[in-house]
Amino acid sequence: MPSVASRTRGTLVAIGGAEDKTSERVVLSRVVSLASAPHPEVAVIATASGIPEQVLAAYESVFSQLGARRVHSLPVSTREEAACAETLRAIESSDLVFFTGGDQLRLTHMLGGSPLLIAIRQRLRSGAVIAGTSAGAMALCTTMIYNGNASDALRKGGVNMSSGLGFVDGLIVDTHFLERGRFTRLMEVGATNPEDLGVGLGEDAAVIVHPNGILEAAGPGHVILVDSRDLARSNVAELAIGEPVAVENMVMHALISGHGFDVAARRYLSPREVEARMQPGASS
Repeated sequence: MPSVASRTRGTLVAIGGAEDKTSERVVLSRVVSLASAPHPEVAVIATASGIPEQVLAAYESVFSQLGARRVHSLPVSTREEAACAETLRAIESSDLVFFTGGDQLRLTHMLGGSPLLIAIRQRLRSGAVIAGTSAGAMALCTTMIYNGNASDALRKGGVNMSSGLGFVDGLIVDTHFLERGRFTRLMEVGATNPEDLGVGLGEDAAVIVHPNGILEAAGPGHVILVDSRDLARSNVAELAIGEPVAVENMVMHALISGHGFDVAARRYLSPREVEARMQPGASS
């Protein structure tokens, strides 16, 4: 599976949920603009949603208004449907694949190991944009949060994690991050997984994972990074489940639109630096 700094040709976009679909639509406009085609073909997968018909209708409308030449609405509610030849053809022709919100465990259960997931990974390698919002964003990475008490998650075992869809290693995403007070969730994740970078996405905010591994914030909301790579000390290995976790030297950053982060170097990037990294021939 690709690491954050891999040379895959495609782009990942994780959205914190509640993105604007009716007004300026800053985040979704940026998602569409990242596609290689000026009028991209879009596949919307509503597997995570409990109300797929309503969700698909809303995204079909907004993506059409944003210039998509065709939108494939894919409820994919069973594992059999995740092997459907017609669905696979829709993915193979799409420039943008979008996962809606809902229940991330439903999404990984239905798609894990499926021909559909294999086809989407191939589209990412070939240069497509893969995006998700809310639960669809949390499931993009190899490791996925699926539960955890936001008010007091800084306790051993306070956050539940499982395998995600595996589009990128080295990141762990949480959504609705500021609005639901989920700081302690990523702090607990960082204490137990210090090599991974925690990414907390506010609503109507997104993080773009560029092909060169540079992260870029987009939208009017915040992207919060929780970096535990240089963690000094923690008592987490000594605790029983449920006991409070202590950590030393956990670093946080708050990114706004245009600002970025070099994951390999663990360095904050100004908008000018992000733009420079996007130039042809720029070193990562």
